Amino acid sequence: MKLLILTQKIDRNDDVLGFMHRWVEAFSRQCEKVTVICLEQGVYALPENVRIISLGKEKKENREYRIGNMGNKLLQRLQYLVRFYQLAWCERNSYDAVFVHMNTEYVVLGGWLWRLLGKRVGLWYAHGYVPWSLRVAEKFAHIIFTSTKSGCRIVSKKIKVVGQGIDGEQFIHHESPGTTNSGILTLITVGRISPVKDLETLIEATAVLRDAGVHFSVRIVGGAGLPEQHAYAAALRELVAEKKLHDTVHFAGAVSHAKIAAYLQKADIFINTSRTGSLDKAVLEAMATGLPILTCNEALKEVLGGYTEQLMYQKGDAAELAKKILLLKNMDKAERRRLGEGLRKIVIEQHSVAGLITKIVSGYADGYHRD
Repeated sequence: MKLLILTQKIDRNDDVLGFMHRWVEAFSRQCEKVTVICLEQGVYALPENVRIISLGKEKKENREYRIGNMGNKLLQRLQYLVRFYQLAWCERNSYDAVFVHMNTEYVVLGGWLWRLLGKRVGLWYAHGYVPWSLRVAEKFAHIIFTSTKSGCRIVSKKIKVVGQGIDGEQFIHHESPGTTNSGILTLITVGRISPVKDLETLIEATAVLRDAGVHFSVRIVGGAGLPEQHAYAAALRELVAEKKLHDTVHFAGAVSHAKIAAYLQKADIFINTSRTGSLDKAVLEAMATGLPILTCNEALKEVLGGYTEQLMYQKGDAAELAKKILLLKNMDKAERRRLGEGLRKIVIEQHSVAGLITKIVSGYADGYHRD
């Protein structure tokens, strides 16, 4: 199969989309040729059968187009659109199938052309939100891949649940250090800082721990991109100051995806307060390292199995989150080791990157909806 991939960014050092580099590498092992069209490119090192083509966002940002007026922004988007259609047409002999990662707009814009050209169109979508563009894209796509049933909340025979893609070699099993030496419980959360992440509940829970006499530190790893996200990050810092937690709650900022494993290996418990309703990759990456996790995200009910009651709390319930943190803290070493091994096993058996790409490739071969 010769595959065309459309994604937002190819950069192995990106804090959010760095994982896509590994996905493309895995695709290259199962496809004759891989052509990637991305909005922006950064650092990458991929096999010879992979070609990266950028729509040029990184060049325009270097020329400070981002700071330009509305006219410049509209012109920039028009340039992206023209180049997108040029590449979709000019590269038509380089691919026989299309894989669009999350950006439903690409399927809306290019689906009709790919259909006319006889290309098999696949969309990856894993989010609890259902935009209008997803409903339109469903009409053009032959198959929609998603991580869990809750990851694509439309009714369609085209949906195929395939799990997530976690690199078990990058996120190796590492028994968390525990609190026996320093006496300090180390909590961590990873992900873009955004209101939907509900980090207020984490901060409120740590205030409960502080009042209970627990010695701890919290590391919030992730950056803010959009203006409303920056405003949210500022509000979180104000809440930390209000709760007098500035000595224990630390904002690490954006961290390269390649360095996340090192942060996880220094922590005791991973906290996920996200309300996206979709399977968060960061949680699975923590599980792959053998790190105990706590989450309120309902998508994890499809993943955790027998660990669900132990590792999930009610959304927005800081007191329950604090209680479950203490239960994990007080767990004996042998039980903690078994928990970590069990969580990693779930990821390796059900959410490995190699397994994911195999499911996607086979979906194009025999599982897409013929209409």
